[in-house]
Amino acid sequence: MPADARQTLHKTLQLVDLSSLSISSVGPIFSVAAAGSAMVQAAGAAVPLAIVLIAIPFLLCSWIFLSLNQHFPNAGASYHWSRRIMGIDYSNFQAWIVIMAYFWSIPPILIPAARFTLEALGVPHPGAGLQIVVATFWALFAAGVLLLGARITARVTQIFLLIEIVSVAFMAIVGYSHWGPPAVGAGSFSLRHIHWAGVIVCMVVAATIVDGWEIDSYASEESRKPRITPGWGGIIGAVSVVLYYLLIWPLLLHQVPLDQLQNSSDTLSLWAATVSPQLLPWMRIAIIASTAGGLWLTTFILSRALFAMSRDRVMPEWLGRLNRGHVPYWSVILPILLAMAVVLMQVFFPSMRDLFNLVLSAAGFFLVAEFLLDGINMMGFLLLQHRSVRHHFRAHHHAGLLLGSLVVIISLSAVEVLFFIYGPKYIAVGIDQTVGVFLLLGILYVLWLRWRKTGQGIYVFDELELQED
Repeated sequence: MPADARQTLHKTLQLVDLSSLSISSVGPIFSVAAAGSAMVQAAGAAVPLAIVLIAIPFLLCSWIFLSLNQHFPNAGASYHWSRRIMGIDYSNFQAWIVIMAYFWSIPPILIPAARFTLEALGVPHPGAGLQIVVATFWALFAAGVLLLGARITARVTQIFLLIEIVSVAFMAIVGYSHWGPPAVGAGSFSLRHIHWAGVIVCMVVAATIVDGWEIDSYASEESRKPRITPGWGGIIGAVSVVLYYLLIWPLLLHQVPLDQLQNSSDTLSLWAATVSPQLLPWMRIAIIASTAGGLWLTTFILSRALFAMSRDRVMPEWLGRLNRGHVPYWSVILPILLAMAVVLMQVFFPSMRDLFNLVLSAAGFFLVAEFLLDGINMMGFLLLQHRSVRHHFRAHHHAGLLLGSLVVIISLSAVEVLFFIYGPKYIAVGIDQTVGVFLLLGILYVLWLRWRKTGQGIYVFDELELQED
């Protein structure tokens, strides 16, 4: 392996950094503002139910991630674990899933980032050119934050996260102090009138707003205690954002008419304008902070995954090259450039807009698929590799992990199957074919890596791991 590929990432992050990254990576305020309308269109007043249902396997996944981090800390996280547990071909397919999940999550952040920024500046109906300029600014800003190193990334993230936390607190204080009777046309939840097909689709959309907490696993090589703190930061992040949503959504559904929520491009600004107009400027600033953090942290996850793949020769070697700040700079720059290319094609080529909207809508499917594969990884590890699993469940607390893995596999498999059934009706016609094409491309990618016959490896980043194997 080339010498520069063996350069190590700086171990600078502590638990408070990892938990900050995990919460901010989810971007809870941005997620509600940008995805809220689609969720209400699918599930109506049952949006909180959809969030709880998808949160259950995700919270179990955070426990799984904690265990896998303790055994196999690595910048590749999910990709690396499957390589160690299930084998190279399986891992290469999961590499494809990881790339699809995170790359197609970046372009949908750039245009909202531009739109929210321009609205805050008093430009409610900007032209395409101006949106591109502001989107480019945020892309460059995100790249700049990441290229300065993990420690700087964590510090900038914490500043933006503080704005988000304060805004949620203000929203709760103002919202619940103005609770009162429901707004005319507000959604009313009833167990007897749940539209389950819409709830299922909403769960897939909600997967895109509940994920992100796993960033601390991809930052494990940059943690000062790579076997202890990664995983815990993710649990803190996952629990925190679910609590955020269960605090925010009752306010939206109680205080804003359902039809307005369904047709709004920014549900949180709509809520602020309805309940407390003086809060609107602050809410817009909070949305921008949340959007920006989600942009560079989604790119962070993808960059570390690509870095790990390059060390194993699954991806080109140059994606693993580090700059002076020990950041895999090409793994940061390339996704940002490609995401901007997608945005430009969406804006300037109307004939391609529908195609890209379909592809971007598929990101939720691949995010769910990633966690489904991790449930399989955990079960494979417990049943096939861990020497004490068959005889010492209680002593090693693996009975719970095995059950959790089974719940994750069954529940997320059901969500993926139901996505194929209901997706064309509630998301877009052709979404099934789009997802199917990308899955087929993933299989072809695995076969191509086999045909290429380049010596792939399994990079273990510290000496302690080598001794244990």
